[in-house]
Amino acid sequence: MIDLYSMATPNGHKVHIMLEECGLPYRTHHIDIGAGDQFRPDFLAISPNNKIPAIVDPDGPDGRPMSLFESGAILVYLAGKVNRFLGASDRDKFTVLQWLMWQMGGLGPMLGQAHHFRIYAPEKIDYAVDRYTNEAKRLYGVLDTQLSQQRYLAGNDYTIADIAAFPWTRSWKNQGIDWADYPNAKRWHDEIAARPAVQRGVQVLADLRKPLVDDKAKEMLFGSAQYQRR
Repeated sequence: MIDLYSMATPNGHKVHIMLEECGLPYRTHHIDIGAGDQFRPDFLAISPNNKIPAIVDPDGPDGRPMSLFESGAILVYLAGKVNRFLGASDRDKFTVLQWLMWQMGGLGPMLGQAHHFRIYAPEKIDYAVDRYTNEAKRLYGVLDTQLSQQRYLAGNDYTIADIAAFPWTRSWKNQGIDWADYPNAKRWHDEIAARPAVQRGVQVLADLRKPLVDDKAKEMLFGSAQYQRR
């Protein structure tokens, strides 16, 4: 059984959804990032970058336990484990991987910055709000254009590229997005949201999520605590 160390965030939900789609047995370990659980030595031994999610698979590729951090790497690993969601041919695989990298390097980080400066930043900085809101709109435009040509991000099959991108688009309103401007992305989003495994995945650990607004949570996430060398 796979041990999942996570929290109900967009990056966490990527792996929650993937595990549900794959039908792999797993047990959850809640990592409360507002309380500083991500800095515990036992978690750092699994995820040295002190970020969720992370997994430990007792049945690794060589029969020995394997731990992984970084949500994109975990998605690739799980896709390989079940031989699904990564494309049937080498061409398909690399198409999937380029859109996965687009999410990991662009969509996730930029929407995360939009969330931060629009909602969590202690002071309103118009330049930052405008910069990241505009970048969010640009990225949704890329998503919408791609999805005007095919059913899913990497073609007509549902893959880890879609699983990676979808959770970030659930908070479209907080990112300053109007779905009316992105009809193809809205169609894609609604289709994925209706999948039973996705509906189960977004509920994983959701009842333990608390608003990250108290002073301790702000210090753990945005203050000096996150910069300490461990």
